[in-house]
Amino acid sequence: MSEYNLTEWVRLYTEDLYSWATFKVSDSEIAKDLVQDTFLVAAEKISTFKGKSSPKTWLFSILNFKIIDYYRVKVKMPISSSSDDVLSTFFDESGEWRKEKRPVDWQIEETHLLDDEEFGVILKLCMDLLPERWNSCVKLKYILGKSGKEICEQMDISKNNYWQMIHRAKLSLRECIQSKWYKN
Repeated sequence: MSEYNLTEWVRLYTEDLYSWATFKVSDSEIAKDLVQDTFLVAAEKISTFKGKSSPKTWLFSILNFKIIDYYRVKVKMPISSSSDDVLSTFFDESGEWRKEKRPVDWQIEETHLLDDEEFGVILKLCMDLLPERWNSCVKLKYILGKSGKEICEQMDISKNNYWQMIHRAKLSLRECIQSKWYKN
């Protein structure tokens, strides 16, 4: 039996773990499941905890692996055919921008848009509109800070497939943000 008190850890760290998981997956129910899974793994592996890091650090490490596993499963889900047509939405047959889809200069100052609460709501909405696989890749890259190589390995996808998803996601996000944020 371990000398560590898992019940105390649940009391002390659940809120922080839940906040982190919610931030990473943008879904409170999934975040709850991930935190619960984290504590289940901790209960199974508590005898291996040597105390070389704080219990909170150890729990966050477990949670981050759970988040990666969550995205690994999501990225393997089939993609709808409508999302395959995204490039034809933006480009004509010759590969040129469609006139109505050309990027516009947003005329923004060097501000921190991510600190703007209203922009955050629009960004979350636009992220949620992405196909699941694209959303997962964007979050792994830009929120979890994973490299393309790591994402490809973790998701068991090709480098080409990864870059296509990232490219298409960026195009879709730009259009969504442009239409919902900058036109207002």
